[in-house]
Amino acid sequence: MDLGTIIGIVVGNALILSAMLMGGTIDMFIDVAGLMIVFGGAVSACLMAFQMKDVIAAFKAAMFVISADKMEPNSMVQTMCDLCEVSRKNGIVALSKMKFEEDFLRKAAQLISDGSKEDLIREAMGIELEAMKARHAIKQDVFAKLAAYCPAFGMIGTLIGLVQMLANLSDPAAVGPAMAVALLTTMYGAMFANMLWNPIGAKLASRTMTEVMNLEITFEGACAILAEGNPMTVYEKLSSFIPGR
Repeated sequence: MDLGTIIGIVVGNALILSAMLMGGTIDMFIDVAGLMIVFGGAVSACLMAFQMKDVIAAFKAAMFVISADKMEPNSMVQTMCDLCEVSRKNGIVALSKMKFEEDFLRKAAQLISDGSKEDLIREAMGIELEAMKARHAIKQDVFAKLAAYCPAFGMIGTLIGLVQMLANLSDPAAVGPAMAVALLTTMYGAMFANMLWNPIGAKLASRTMTEVMNLEITFEGACAILAEGNPMTVYEKLSSFIPGR
């Protein structure tokens, strides 16, 4: 689990909820019509802007923002050093028989076992990097658009509430609910954008940076293994990727 994400979710929601309860009850801040306008409108606009499969993929990716990274860069460096040790003891062909969870590690091990030239490895790395960045960019853009749409639909809800209020000024009982919709939709838009969509997009961008670094470590390590074949030399070449060095 990603502790920072958990703390952010718990503390952020606790502070907002506490502020609401200090001035009344939570029921004061619940308006179904406002939620329909903001959430439903933003998601509908997003479905118009992107292919449905991309929106579904983005929401699936959002489910993993609270999970820890699969592998940190320092662990990836150690993995490449271990691969170098295996290749030195058993030959590079032994790497093709090893099992890996990550696809790019499997591909790197195959390139090493094939004795590929450095140019081929770097070309494969470039293709893999660009493909991964493109996939991740679409998911991040989905949440960026949701964060932009929510305040806009909040303003639409505000205008709807104001129109309803002005149309019923002769009925004092109708003014309150209409004003509530007008104000709450603006609040919902700001909350969805800044407490949900923007943080998710930022977390996905952070995960992308980590995956890019892991990919670079993997393929740079593959080149070093083929060129040097010494775990210590491989570690020294890859250690610059480790944060804090």
